[in-house]
Amino acid sequence: MFPERFSNLPPYAFPRLRALLDPHPAGGPVVHMTIGEPKHAFPAWISDILNREIAGFGVYPPNEGTPELRGAISEWIKRRYGVAMDPETQVMAANGTREALYNVCMALVPEKVKGQRPIILMPNPFYQVYMIGAVSVAAEPMFVPATREDGYLPDYASLPPAVLNRTAAVYICSPANPQGSVASRAYWRTLIALAERYDFRIFADECYSEIYRGTEPPVGALEVAAEMKANPERVVVFHSLSKRSNLPGLRAGFIAGGPKSIAACKQLRAYSGAPIPLPLQRVAEAVWADEAHVVENRRLYGEKYALADEIFREVNSYKGPDAGFFLWLPVEDGETAALKAWTETGVRVLPGAYLSQDDDQGRNPGKGYVRVAMVAPKDEMQAGLIRLRDCLYR
Repeated sequence: MFPERFSNLPPYAFPRLRALLDPHPAGGPVVHMTIGEPKHAFPAWISDILNREIAGFGVYPPNEGTPELRGAISEWIKRRYGVAMDPETQVMAANGTREALYNVCMALVPEKVKGQRPIILMPNPFYQVYMIGAVSVAAEPMFVPATREDGYLPDYASLPPAVLNRTAAVYICSPANPQGSVASRAYWRTLIALAERYDFRIFADECYSEIYRGTEPPVGALEVAAEMKANPERVVVFHSLSKRSNLPGLRAGFIAGGPKSIAACKQLRAYSGAPIPLPLQRVAEAVWADEAHVVENRRLYGEKYALADEIFREVNSYKGPDAGFFLWLPVEDGETAALKAWTETGVRVLPGAYLSQDDDQGRNPGKGYVRVAMVAPKDEMQAGLIRLRDCLYR
């Protein structure tokens, strides 16, 4: 009486982690470095907006976002990427990115591609919603390794034509979760050209785009697609205030893409979506319009990058992230390392295999890694990383 399509899903990463660690006592003061939940302060003036707009909880909010919110998002896209997106037809508000990344499959993936079951390509490791989105529309999820040798980005162009001819959509996360790698302009151009050739969509998950090293922001899919004059329906992008603005509980993000794609997403949302409460939309309007808090947030992460680089500088296999707030630390076996770190130091990290899928030969590209979230306060994070280094590498 339950659907078979969900019967073979692996346990979700965090219940699986609890089953691994919780039967054992912590080996020191507990430091949580597993979940990517930002802990930096969000803008203090948000409370003023909520107080002013509190009556908005008494009305049904606009499903696709207020005109002001869609306008603020469009203006942000223009400032950030230099691309003009019509707020009426090319932008839609969403409850963060996870909901949107799931529902885009429902709205845009066809039942057949050239008469065959569609394939949805995704990196491996991957954000788990990519897989469940594919499974939910009866597509075949295909996991493409994102390894150190490939710069931690999947090499979709190396896939055989038999696969690409069945491909309906490709998920790509840049900056990548968990490795922190960033797709270059050349990478985007290759992927967009591939999508044009084989007629599939690109679902570009860019929710970490505003956390990066140095002064050069990661290039985005929309700007490269515009430079190439690609089909405007080719790329759909996803952004959120969770990481950019330290507001994971606001549940405010957006989808942007071609008018036909966004129209289909709006139609589905009209039937099944849960809109963002109106006071929270008013907050999002103001937050997308402000960059000062984002610059400060990036400065704080810059300090954390520097600390991590110093702590692990003698670990030959260490590579600091280009962006995002995760460390992807190489170890012999991620589960063994996570359990050792917990029982000897009290630091909780996530085995990389919990974010990855085994291939046909039983190989898992995340097996030899642990993911470490640098979200704790700086002093706590520093202490946790030192204990982790001394436990796993000395």
